[in-house]
Formats: sequence, structure tokens, C-alpha cells
Amino acid sequence: MSLQHQIALTLIRSIGPAYARALLAHFGDAEQIFKTPKTKLMRVPGIKEKRSGAIDFDSALSRAEQELKFIEKNHIKTIFYTDIDYPRRLKNCADGPVLLYAKGNMDLNRQHVISIVGTRNATDYGRELCRQLVEELQQYDVLVVSGLASGIDVAAHKESIKQGLQTVGVLGHGLDRIYPYHNYATAEKMQANGGLLTEYPSGTLPDRENFPQRNRIVAGLADATVVIEASIKGGALITAEIANSYNRDVFAFPGRVDDEYSEGCNFLVRNNKAALLTCAADLAYALGWEGSDEQKPKKQQLVLPMDISADEKMIFDIIHQHKGPLAIDDLTIKTNLPMSQLAMSLLNMEMQGYIRSLPGKTYCLN
Repeated sequence: MSLQHQIALTLIRSIGPAYARALLAHFGDAEQIFKTPKTKLMRVPGIKEKRSGAIDFDSALSRAEQELKFIEKNHIKTIFYTDIDYPRRLKNCADGPVLLYAKGNMDLNRQHVISIVGTRNATDYGRELCRQLVEELQQYDVLVVSGLASGIDVAAHKESIKQGLQTVGVLGHGLDRIYPYHNYATAEKMQANGGLLTEYPSGTLPDRENFPQRNRIVAGLADATVVIEASIKGGALITAEIANSYNRDVFAFPGRVDDEYSEGCNFLVRNNKAALLTCAADLAYALGWEGSDEQKPKKQQLVLPMDISADEKMIFDIIHQHKGPLAIDDLTIKTNLPMSQLAMSLLNMEMQGYIRSLPGKTYCLN
């Protein structure tokens, strides 16, 4: 399949990702599309006369030839929609790009992929949350995706480098520049274990309208998106909204109600658009990550304190013997405790980390 034709297909202004996919499904490959008369293109659903009339094959092919020279000179990899290494999660997004430009050493189909986004105006609180989260994610061998912006984005990339995790920055411009430029050194380091990714050819400026488009790739590449500090109108909320539209999990760290850059996170949690997050273990549990014994975080054997109450010891033994989640109604019967007393004991045990509450008012050992 001709790479020039693949690039050219993405450069036709009247053909976006959805219509490009429709054309590929109909004609088989990009080169065949360019060999087809416009009258036949109109037979493809959505490609009407007005849209086909705006198609300029010659201009797209000429521009694609220039781009070929650029990517060869700068050792840039292209990943086309039909390639085996095209990110499978992004392929499930109806508006995912047909072609990606990549620079670095990355595995976009890694078992665990998390996007971390947040405000450009990160506070010490937000940066510390980001540091702790990425440090804890190290045990799960996660690929960390973000947007290489100032604030939370670059903090996530830097901590990933420190922890030896692959990290990918999705750009809102071509690979002939880095924006913002003060993140250039970080971008260079990322390429050893991760790298840079964009749907935009060289020469594309970091225009404002590109970044919401960039955000759909950030959301689409990952199993889940984590929001760390965001104002109510921040770009991070756009990414979270896109992730929700893709039916992906969204998590947010809460903050004080009067903090501007926690307002967006609190909004997401309050409106059930994101699950509340306190640590990486919450994330791993919610996503059901299960790997080899080496990949799983090692748990220490739980030792109950001597001053645990008799009721709590009884509850612990019953859940332990059951060897699985136990509903609160069953616990009421087995313990013969009043509901109010049982609920108080369960809450105390959960706060001390001995048990965990699950959906449906069930409990298991932590």
C-alpha cells in the first residue's frame, strides 16, 4: 500500500476520519481511492456530490510527497488505520484518526494504558498527587499518555521518565516543533521509552482549535482517563467528556470546594462523570487489572491488632471463612447483630483498611 496515498487521504479537507474509513472499507486501500473517478466515489454513503466536488487529489498527493521527504529525513514512523500496530483502543473510536505520526519507541497496544490530564496552572497539591499516582502505577507497568502541556501533563511525563514507565505525548501540531518549547528537553527524553504522537503533518501550527481534536486521541488511546486538578472550563474536562463518550472510565482526584483548580474535578465526581480517586490501587481495582504474580502489587499478610473489638473479630472471621464478597444482609444473619451496630463496625473496619466495601452493599477482605 502506498504511503504517499495514505498521507494524501488525510490531507483532503472535505474528507475527515469517518469518511476516510468509509472509503477504505469500500475500496480496500488508499491508493485505489485515488484511482477511482469522483462519480464512483459518490456511491459511498456520505460522499455526496458537494463533498466529492471539493476533493482535490492532485494537491493532496503533491503535499503528501513533501511530507514523505520530511518523515524520511527525521526518522518518523507512520501508523495507518489498517496497520497491525495501530492502537486497538483508538480503532474503536468512530472519529479516531486514519493516520498517526510517531517519533520515539512506543507500544500503543500495551496491556495497561492510562491518560493523565489536568490544568496548566498546577499547584503543589496537584503536582504531588501526580507524582504519587505515577510512582504507584510503576508496579502495573503502565503506559502513561498525556498532552505535553505545561502543568499536570508535563509533570506526568517527567515522573513517568523517572519511574521507567513508557510515556507518550500527543501533540496538537506537527512533529517539526515542540509546543510549549520549554518542554523540549522532556520531549527529547521521552523518546527513549515512549515518545511523541500526532495526527498533524509537519508545518501544522499549534492553533487553538487543534487541541480539542488532540484531546480525543489522548482519551481514545487509554483504558481510563485520570483528571488531576482542573478548572470548570479547562481542557481536561473536554478530555474527560470525550472519554465518557467513548464509554471509557474516568477518574478524578477531589479537592477543596473553594479551590479554582479543583472545581472541575469536583464537578466531574458530583455529576457522576468520574469516579473519585485517592490512589493507584483504587484505579487498578476499578479496572480489574490482573497480571502475573510479578505484576501484581505484593500484599502483606494482615495482622489484626490486639484491641480489635469482639464484634469486629467475628465479622472478620466470617468474611474470611466465606472466601468471597458477603452481602450486609447475610452478615446481619450470621453475626446476629443489630443493623446499626453492624454498620458501625463495618465502617470502622473499612476505615482501618481491614475490609473493602463493594457495589451492592457487599464486603470482602482488603
